[in-house]
Amino acid sequence: MKGPNEGFFGVGNYKLGLIIGYQVLPIFWIFKLAFGAPFLFVLLIYKWDRIHLSMYENIENYLEHANLTPIRYSLKEIKKMTRGFKDKLGEGGYGSVFMGELSSGPSVAIKMLDKATSGEDFINEVATIGKIHHQNIVKLVGFCAERSKRALVYEFMSNGSLDKRIFSKDENIHLSYDEIYNISIGVARGIAYLHHGCEMHILHFDIKPHNILLDGELTPKVSDFGLAKLYPINNSIVTLIGARGTIGYMAPELFYRNIGRISHKADVYSFGMLLMEMANKRKNLNPYAEHSSQLFFLFWIHKHIGKENDMEIEDANEKEKKEIKKMIIVALWCIQLKSNDRPTMNEVLEMLEGDIKNLKIPPKPTFYPDETMYTFNPYETISSDKSFTSSSNYSM
Repeated sequence: MKGPNEGFFGVGNYKLGLIIGYQVLPIFWIFKLAFGAPFLFVLLIYKWDRIHLSMYENIENYLEHANLTPIRYSLKEIKKMTRGFKDKLGEGGYGSVFMGELSSGPSVAIKMLDKATSGEDFINEVATIGKIHHQNIVKLVGFCAERSKRALVYEFMSNGSLDKRIFSKDENIHLSYDEIYNISIGVARGIAYLHHGCEMHILHFDIKPHNILLDGELTPKVSDFGLAKLYPINNSIVTLIGARGTIGYMAPELFYRNIGRISHKADVYSFGMLLMEMANKRKNLNPYAEHSSQLFFLFWIHKHIGKENDMEIEDANEKEKKEIKKMIIVALWCIQLKSNDRPTMNEVLEMLEGDIKNLKIPPKPTFYPDETMYTFNPYETISSDKSFTSSSNYSM
């Protein structure tokens, strides 16, 4: 008969269990160290992938339920169009642009977006430009959205972006002042259509030479709607969380909220800065930087623009001198500090197309809220000295 300390739960087996435990424990820790860290790493990757998969699913859901005109292409089709992304046209912070060709023949420019580009920017581009049909708005032919791969297919603009034309020292791509003037009118028409000609107001928020494309006939087309915002026609105020746009073209109210609320006049300001660059064939420096030479330049040009004598412009005939002077006067109206003092884009277009004799010289531009500001009502009659017109009104 077995004693009380014998048997399966006896002392002998207890000691045996301790021996086995001491031997198994190091093996357990070795297993944990060997497989635990990689498992944790895989788990983190899985979590990260799920987050991005959710974002891709949101994009997919939007594209599935949205009534979109542009064609949806597969990644395989995009690769075929670009011949394996062989011919790069340019690149930027958004990604790269490649030359492509549709099966039907026409050339296209295909923008491959970086993974860092937000889904919101992609949806903005497809949702806004995909429903617009205007001769001064670049046409979105189609798009691609396969998980992290996103692409936008545009009509090809053979003369590239405006900045490469007006800032270049290459005489082979030189623009005459008459061509620059006509381009300014085309850009104004495009923006006016966004503000007043659509079912929904569309604010671009990134008007600059880089985002104005030129076709073979030098017809300008507004492009890059990644920062665009839509809002109902009966609502003149825009709600934004954080400023958007490019420094040097952004309206002051995007920085100084005490100036006024954000509206379509933000695009008017950006167009004014663009217009000044076009008229002078030179880049504007940051107007928010103190002691900037741009401030002195604008003050100088404002002082001389009102003189009777025509402006001294090289390589410009008398007709072109008047056109450039008109562009500068309109630009000075557009870049007024307070948004209420700026014209609408319809009024801007009317001023550019009208007679320069009907234009009034705007007040001296100011760039800071604490400077003396001039209050102007754009709907004042012609009898007022403060009215500005005779009427009421390749990179991508």
